[in-house]
Amino acid sequence: MDLYQGVWDGLLLGSDDFVISADEKTSIQARHRRHETLPARAQEGQKVEFEYRRQGALNYLAAWDVRRAKLFGRCEPKTGIIPFNRLVEDVMTCEPYCSAKRVFWILDNGSSHRGLPSINRLQGKWPQIIVVHLPVHASWLNQIEIYFSILQRKVLTPNDFLSLVDLRERIGAFQERYEKIARPFSPERTCPICCINSQTRPWRSLVPHNTSPNFRGRVLRLICSGIHGDQNQLPQSVNQRMLRRRKHQSRTGRS
Repeated sequence: MDLYQGVWDGLLLGSDDFVISADEKTSIQARHRRHETLPARAQEGQKVEFEYRRQGALNYLAAWDVRRAKLFGRCEPKTGIIPFNRLVEDVMTCEPYCSAKRVFWILDNGSSHRGLPSINRLQGKWPQIIVVHLPVHASWLNQIEIYFSILQRKVLTPNDFLSLVDLRERIGAFQERYEKIARPFSPERTCPICCINSQTRPWRSLVPHNTSPNFRGRVLRLICSGIHGDQNQLPQSVNQRMLRRRKHQSRTGRS
């Protein structure tokens, strides 16, 4: 995750180096509610009809320049290598990326961009691309997931769209609006987990739930220790939770 701090192989990135975070948000359904959704008012919450008619689904592919707060996105009927290549082409055919020295693409291990074949495919067409694959089951480290979570809360909830055209236009309008108000990744907050925690999900969901609470705590502490160099940099709520767990274990005699 040194790329989020502007570092690669121990050296600072230059002005002609760029970091792109990309992924797909799949199967976004357009549900037309039987009755109109009513907004919240005094002493009453929002009212959403539970019966709906399916109007289809689409996939949203997006790429986020984490240092310049530049956003690219497109809606596709299907995911796959060809739709993802179209997203890459949207980015790499415009300045400053087409003339950049290096463009780092941070990707997860989805089928559209998995493994060595995806590296050869992208670098064969755009030699300046350097693909950085995240560890398996660690797509939450990808900065684009922050944007997807905001999109889910601000646009896709509640899911009430007349058609796929309406859904596509709503996503496009939000993308344009978000790009105007977004800020680049803050170097003061160098831990990508802390950034994800504050905007998307609680700490407890960052490690698979099929592990013990004690193991999850150790993994989170190890990750942040490697990023910050100091375990005391963990969010206060996590430290307090671990302290309560140790006290409980000492009272019950559990190790």
